[in-house]
Amino acid sequence: MCNRGGPISTEPRINDRIRVPEVRLVGPSGEQVGIVPLAKALELAQEYDLDLVEVAATARPPVCKLMDYGKFKYESAMKAREARKNQAHTVIKEMKLRPKIDPHDYDTKKGHVVRFLKQGDKVKITIMFRGREQSRPELGFRLLQRLADDVQDLGFIESSPKQDGRNMIMVLGPHKKKTEAMAEARAIADARKAERQGRNTGPEADDDAALEAENAAAEAEADEIDEADEADESDVEAATEVEQPAEASQGA
Repeated sequence: MCNRGGPISTEPRINDRIRVPEVRLVGPSGEQVGIVPLAKALELAQEYDLDLVEVAATARPPVCKLMDYGKFKYESAMKAREARKNQAHTVIKEMKLRPKIDPHDYDTKKGHVVRFLKQGDKVKITIMFRGREQSRPELGFRLLQRLADDVQDLGFIESSPKQDGRNMIMVLGPHKKKTEAMAEARAIADARKAERQGRNTGPEADDDAALEAENAAAEAEADEIDEADEADESDVEAATEVEQPAEASQGA
């Protein structure tokens, strides 16, 4: 009788839950044992102190393998966790500028763009025209081209400058993939952590306060917390995030 409305189990059948007269048995090292009666397969599992796990239920007869099922589940969970950890996010940051921006403000904005590109994120640059500035689109074009030239070592023009109403928009793409940026940030954080631990066990250990301060700085850099953006909401809009597997983010 069908169990309507109940959850469908994705767990494979193991040991006494396997209900077939015979199975195609695979040994602990992947060797093919052949088709054997279920009782014989269970006997071998007990002899090896392993579990009999049904790995291909739709085969005729079903394929079962001798393995440590608890260890198998643990390793599978760790692999899934690592895969989630290494997932990349394609993020588009937005930076707004005025055609007649002050040199100091330009350097600040450029610093944000540099940081975004180093993180492996795309950056949408928007030039906002007001009043009579709309009659001088070449000012915005030159500013966008200048910015692209200043960060050409980190990114490239993915979408050329184009007019959009009272704004002019350009998109910069990073040379470095998001996954590479994440790996580099982790490597830097790990190296600093190892360096701190080495100094802490040496004869000239730093005091605890200094170590805590450096640790906080390293973690902040690794996580790339954009506190400057939150303090300037009128210029930097919220990022649009699309989560995708690292393998699919090659264009990030």
